[in-house]
Amino acid sequence: MNSKIKLGILGGGGDSLIGVLHRVAASMFDKYELVGGVFNLNWDENVGFAKNIGLPTNRIYKDFDTLIAQELKLPEQERMQVVSILTPNFLHFSMAKKLLENGFHVICEKPMTTTSSEAAILKETLQKAKTVFAVTYTYTGYPMIRQMREMVKEGVLGNIQKIDAQYYQGWINPIIHDTEKRSNTWRLNPEKSGLSCCVGDIGTHAFEMLEYVSGVTIESILADLNYLYSDNKMDIDGTILLRCSNNVKGVICTSQIATGEENSFVVKIYGDKAGIKWEQENPNFLYLMEEGKPLQVLKPGHTYNSELSLGGTKLPPGHPEGIFDAMGNIYKGVAKAIHKEPYNSGEFPTMTDGIRGVSFIEKAVASHQQGNVWVAMNEL
Repeated sequence: MNSKIKLGILGGGGDSLIGVLHRVAASMFDKYELVGGVFNLNWDENVGFAKNIGLPTNRIYKDFDTLIAQELKLPEQERMQVVSILTPNFLHFSMAKKLLENGFHVICEKPMTTTSSEAAILKETLQKAKTVFAVTYTYTGYPMIRQMREMVKEGVLGNIQKIDAQYYQGWINPIIHDTEKRSNTWRLNPEKSGLSCCVGDIGTHAFEMLEYVSGVTIESILADLNYLYSDNKMDIDGTILLRCSNNVKGVICTSQIATGEENSFVVKIYGDKAGIKWEQENPNFLYLMEEGKPLQVLKPGHTYNSELSLGGTKLPPGHPEGIFDAMGNIYKGVAKAIHKEPYNSGEFPTMTDGIRGVSFIEKAVASHQQGNVWVAMNEL
């Protein structure tokens, strides 16, 4: 029996939603042991948080560089094997690069980096390191999204002809209309968030999801973004048209000023035989639509689902599986890769997905700034 993988975490302290999501996910299949990290740059808060979650403080470090230096002094069998990066976007690249250069596996929040040039450097670094690198596009871990992917691969929908994703939130609405608040929010600060707020935060999820489930490649995009105020440097809403392989067309609608919306992420794929639809706020239901037939509703845990879907199902049918379970499935896939066990390519997003995501953000902003023109995804 394989021993637990020793996990370190950067960021995610305090009341961070993403922090508790990763910690719970890592614990789900008994594959990981959280041994330390840097949860906060404030030392008292860093140590206090570790104590609050019942973690010994001997491997809580004052900063990232100290973590690397001290962990490398430990015998190989004792040191951290994989480190999760949950920090603001601008720190992802430097942390991931140094971790890879020192032989660590990496689990990184998206966007993987803030520029394509950084992503290209990480790709070269990973090729030399030969370790495992995952990007947490969380929604790919839902059992019914994985079922959706497998049904498309099996030809249930026929030839794909239309893809559509809508991701609406309203959280930034109370902030964007207040001059002081919008100037003090890191999400709206290009130095910390990168080129984009809305597209970089949630639009990239929609982009990744459409390629993940449909199997088509998005080849060029045309973006119309909304900044709302002249002093706001970051997009908070946008519509993006898609031209894809095999003459497939599509659209991504994404917004953080959709007043009253919480986390409305809807994915729709249409083929010449059938269509299929999934809603993140009702993730246990996958809707199959066929001409001349009643609407079918597929649910997780049933034997009619694929091996990939069932492998990510933890509970008997009728028990809701949510975002913690989805992230847990990604951590489970990464554990298989670290242990060199066989795994399905759909079990966790890789650096390739991270690179595509970063490129999508850059191309969307470029398309808008150039006057809402078509921009090829394969241009660097």
